[in-house]
Amino acid sequence: MVMAIGAIIAGLVLLVWSADKFVEGAAATAKHLGMPALLIGMVIIGFGTSAPELAVSAMAAADGNPGLALGNGYGSNITNIALIVGLTAVIAPIAVHSQVIRKELPLLVVLTLIAGAQLIDGELSRLDGWVLLAVFAAVMGWSIFQGLRGKDDPLGGEADAQVIAHPMPLKTAVIWLVIGLILLIVSSRLLVWGAVTIAQALGVSDLIIGLTIVAIGTSLPELASALAAVKKNEHDLILGNILGSGIFNTLAVVGLAAAIEPLKVDPEVLYRDWTLMLALTVGLLLMGSGLTGWRRLVSRVDGTVLMLVYVAYTGYLLSTVVAASTA
Repeated sequence: MVMAIGAIIAGLVLLVWSADKFVEGAAATAKHLGMPALLIGMVIIGFGTSAPELAVSAMAAADGNPGLALGNGYGSNITNIALIVGLTAVIAPIAVHSQVIRKELPLLVVLTLIAGAQLIDGELSRLDGWVLLAVFAAVMGWSIFQGLRGKDDPLGGEADAQVIAHPMPLKTAVIWLVIGLILLIVSSRLLVWGAVTIAQALGVSDLIIGLTIVAIGTSLPELASALAAVKKNEHDLILGNILGSGIFNTLAVVGLAAAIEPLKVDPEVLYRDWTLMLALTVGLLLMGSGLTGWRRLVSRVDGTVLMLVYVAYTGYLLSTVVAASTA
């Protein structure tokens, strides 16, 4: 058990660090190759903040632990909205005014409904996984097309800032890109091993571990990005990163895991975890639409409610762990 806890801690630290280095190397490489700033922001930096979830879920599915893969994907969405948006809004209310954000919120609701429809039969087949990946490719392609046709976007500015803050020659960028990718794989395997070992020792499903410990750990890049954006008063980037990550988790993370290994889905995933994920997404849409206040704002009150929901949900999950360990 001690070794497993150590593996999770080491895996999370290495996972977050390697994802950061991967993004730096990839962004600098893309800049050297002449990729527009918007594409770097949407594709590379957007992928980079969700790289931990993708790596962990793919590794878990390949190792025959589908519950961990699914828990990580859905748990990260719950953590991102309830904990990260909630905490950020408590620190500083989040204004919602970007056209991109207003489009992404309804889209995430629709994608969440599609994901729920796939859960009704109690499994995510390889076909379901490929459908999710195909939808993800379509969403990304459309977003990139729209972005390149439009005017300057905050994500393009973020990409430029990322490259300027970490200038490096092409050779160095490629080296960090490769090292970051290798360490992502190594740290993911370490984290999955520790999580599965703890789940077995406590007599709980790897789904619960994925929804809690692993989901919080893999959401650290989103938390870091949100806190950094608060300091710069870049509200669009806060929600943009969270919503982009939500789309990525719902489609790419879960889709890739199912494409690797079909996932058996317990009933509670649908009525407990997916339902909460949908409720949080719809709630965020109502907040961003100004229906919970006098303007389009995720207020401190909204943030407090989101955090309380997260505490209650996590407390319930932990109570099932305690019940299982004492049974």
